[in-house]
This record gives sequence, structure tokens and C-alpha cells, in this order.
Amino acid sequence: MSTKALRLGTRRSKLALAQSGQVADAVSQVTGRPVELVEITTYGDTSREHLAQIGGTGVFVTALRDALLRGEVDFAVHSLKDLPTGQPEGLVLAAVPEREDPRDVLVARDALKFTDLPRGARIGTGSPRRMAQLNAYARGHGLDIETVPIRGNVDTRLGYVRDGELDAVVLAAAGLNRMGRGDEVTDFLSVDTVLPAPGQGALAIECAAHQADLIAALGELDDPFTRAAVTAERSLLAALEAGCSAPVGALADLLADGQIVKEMRLRGVVGTTDGSRTVQLSTTGPVPETYDRAMALGRELAAEMLAQGAAGLMGERAL
Repeated sequence: MSTKALRLGTRRSKLALAQSGQVADAVSQVTGRPVELVEITTYGDTSREHLAQIGGTGVFVTALRDALLRGEVDFAVHSLKDLPTGQPEGLVLAAVPEREDPRDVLVARDALKFTDLPRGARIGTGSPRRMAQLNAYARGHGLDIETVPIRGNVDTRLGYVRDGELDAVVLAAAGLNRMGRGDEVTDFLSVDTVLPAPGQGALAIECAAHQADLIAALGELDDPFTRAAVTAERSLLAALEAGCSAPVGALADLLADGQIVKEMRLRGVVGTTDGSRTVQLSTTGPVPETYDRAMALGRELAAEMLAQGAAGLMGERAL
């Protein structure tokens, strides 16, 4: 391969630049080539509407994908949970690196834990998925909370707590960790309380399908367990015909016997945003060794969830 700098397309947010910078360093190591970041503004970055209103699906990735298809960048880095489940023609997911912590976290005033929040506590999040599960947990455990829809980058969201407008906000652990701000977390929300978004904590490295040498080089950063897990999670999301902003949580994790990984468990949840109704199921099977088996795991669980009424809890389904 040449020694010319590779162009990495990235969103402009602090989080996007932090995670793209980490990928750039890793790509430089495997290719021996310098990597320069090309900052691209997406519709999701400029719109002030809530994600559920603008559809969520693809709003953070379309501009990056267009730049890839036009040859303006060589590869792009996305937060995997922002990717639509359909893969566009001409682009390939060259690598899914090892996943960061997939959990959601609370950043609350006075270093409070979720269960220690006062009655009527106002919790900010832009995610219907988080609202549904937080409200469902509160209903089931006698807590009195109000979920408040918010938008904005990490600094903006944390500012709502610092300035006293909100008692707490919910963010992804992975984002704070990648920005070196994990010490601001006041509570890690167990996946038994809040299942993360499909693909949360994982990154997607995408490039043009004709770049065979680059695909091979980027493939060295791929983590097969992470890829199998997020493939199953995204298959569940696709089979529910739900977009990135739908109130769907999913997590595939590995079950080990000592040091030997034996099985994969896939959990899924769908709920109304007020938490009054949820459908939550899980399935366990052999660790998928192929893309098709990972996809089948997600589809099977989605079929069970739909049979229990999941479709009616999602509001507008993404067609």
C-alpha cells in the first residue's frame, strides 16, 4: 500500500473526534500510513429537533456515507448505534473493533445514585428507549421520577445538571470513557434495569467496497465476538422494523464456563415511553460462527417479541 495519508471521515463533536482519533492511531499502526481526520457536519448535528421527530435513522451517518461514495474520504468511523440496519450498496463494514462498556450511566447532582434520587427528580435524556425503561423501573420500584427530553452534546447535557435545571442525565458509558470523563459518572445502570441501544459501545469502520487492500488492513481491527453480538442486536432491531430512535433495547453477551465461551445470550426490550407497558424477552444459543447465524438469533427473538405485542408499543414503525 502507498504511504500517502489516509483520510478518515468523522463528525465534528468532541466525542466523535475522540473516538475517531483512537481509530486513526490504530489504523496508522496496522497500515504504516498517517491518518488525517476530515470533519464532516451531519444533519443530526445541525438539527435542533428531537431525534424521535426527525426519524433518528441515518441522521448522523448519511453525510459521512455520501463523502465515502464520492471518494472524498477513504474510510469513516461511526458510533454503531447510529447506523441504519440496512447496508448501502458500494460500502462495507470493514471492522467492528472490540466494544467499550455498553451500559448507560447516570450523572446526577450531589453524586446521587439512581435509586437515591429525590421524589419528582427530573432526569434528562434524548432517548425514548431510556425513558421507557427508566419509567418502567420507577413504576415497579415505587420511585417518582420525571423524564425530560433533551438534545445536545455531552457538555451541553452535563451542563443541565451543573446548572441545576435537571437532577440527572443519562448518557452512554462508552462515550464518557472515550472522552476521558468516566470519573463524572455517579451511577452505572445495570443492564437488568436499562438495556442499551443495539450496538451501543461499539464503533463501525466503513469504507468503499472496491478498496480491497484497505478493507483487508482495517479488518485487522475487527473483533469477531463484538461483531457477532452487534449483528444479533441489529438483526433484532431490523426485524422489529424499528429505527435508531425507537424505544428498543438489546444486548448480546457471551456466557463463559471458566475461560471458555460457551453461549451467547440475546436480550431485547420494547416499551412505551411512560413505562406502563413493556415486552422483554431473552434467548440463549451457541455463539454464532457466521453472519447468518447471528442474524437468525436476532430475528428469532424479534418474532417472539412481536408475538407478545411489541409492535404496538413502538409508536410509528420505521418502514
